[in-house]
Amino acid sequence: MTTQSKTPFQEFWRLFKKDQLALLGLIVLFLLIIAAILGKIMTEWIIIFDPSTVRLVDKFFPPLSFPSKQLLVEDIPLFGIYILGTDELGRDVFARMLQGSFVSLSIGFVAVGLSTFIGILLGGLAGFYGNIRIGFISVDTLIMRFTDVMLCFPTFFLILTVVALLPPSIYNIMIIIGLTSWMGTTRFVRAEFLTLREQDFVVAAKALGLPEWRIIFLHMVPNATAPVLVSAIIGVATAILTESALSFLGFGVQPPYATWGNILADGKNFIFDAPWLFVIPGIAILIIVLAFNLVGEGMREALNPKLRRR
Repeated sequence: MTTQSKTPFQEFWRLFKKDQLALLGLIVLFLLIIAAILGKIMTEWIIIFDPSTVRLVDKFFPPLSFPSKQLLVEDIPLFGIYILGTDELGRDVFARMLQGSFVSLSIGFVAVGLSTFIGILLGGLAGFYGNIRIGFISVDTLIMRFTDVMLCFPTFFLILTVVALLPPSIYNIMIIIGLTSWMGTTRFVRAEFLTLREQDFVVAAKALGLPEWRIIFLHMVPNATAPVLVSAIIGVATAILTESALSFLGFGVQPPYATWGNILADGKNFIFDAPWLFVIPGIAILIIVLAFNLVGEGMREALNPKLRRR
């Protein structure tokens, strides 16, 4: 099969898999998503083991250690061993990491989904209807100046301020991160729309009398999604880092839910006594953020003809 006869997805995959680091990052993300789903099933839907079970007789057990004989049968951890050890309350760190993976990933995906929707909406309005004037100012100028104002605020401190004023909740964290991280997507979409609206296929669609909503959603948005998709993939990593930082400071997801951020916060007081409480969630955050960035970089190079490797 020649290159010319390949579908766009086949061509993208051919270029993407040449980047071994991006392919490795994709495999890591796939495994982490599976672990997060299994963790949700095992810890909340079908409670095989409970990440909030307190076993004071087994506190500060190191990784790969066996539970004490004083425990009841129903308190024995999964596989009969503490795979990642226990914390200061004797809770199974492996169970808490599994639960935290689902919480962290869901916050990342939902927050980025919200920010991407807002970015596409505002960027599309600025790029397609930018010449329309509202009084003395155009739609494009109005939207982009509002975007510039939002960019002037330090995003993390803005999130921290809003979170401090609202009751702590998973859903509040998702919404706040999403509402404060749409600016880059807006700029990407606006730039693409400004280019696309002058293309022949858009001019032809207008000449045929097609409705504007059809031109936007069926012709322009699909052709503007490449940079948005890359931005969204990298944005998930940023959202996970933001949530971890908020939970570390005590403003994020609250107990009984476990996230990698509050597991890290709980372990900071026992760095020398129980280093695994600090090292394990820290490495997990490092790996997932690195994986998302590697995948995003690989997609950027595969989708951008100017950056494709020979």
